[in-house]
Amino acid sequence: MDAIVKFIKESRKKHGLSQEDLAFKAGVGLRFLRELERGKTTVQLDKVNEVLKMFGKQVGVIEKEPDHDN
Repeated sequence: MDAIVKFIKESRKKHGLSQEDLAFKAGVGLRFLRELERGKTTVQLDKVNEVLKMFGKQVGVIEKEPDHDN
C-alpha cells in the first residue's frame, strides 16, 4: 500500500492538483482521498482504482512466484 500512497501523492503534486481537485475529478470523496494519502489500510480498492485511473494506472492481481519454503 505504501507504494500506491507514494505514487498518488507524487502524481497529484506533479500534475498540480489539490486533494480537492483530484477527489472531484476521480469521483471520490475528499475524506476518502485524504485517508488514502495517509495510508489508511481499510480503503475500498474500487475507489483506489478511480483515483489511479486519473494517472493511467490501476490496482490488480498479479502473478507471484510460488513460495518454495513451504
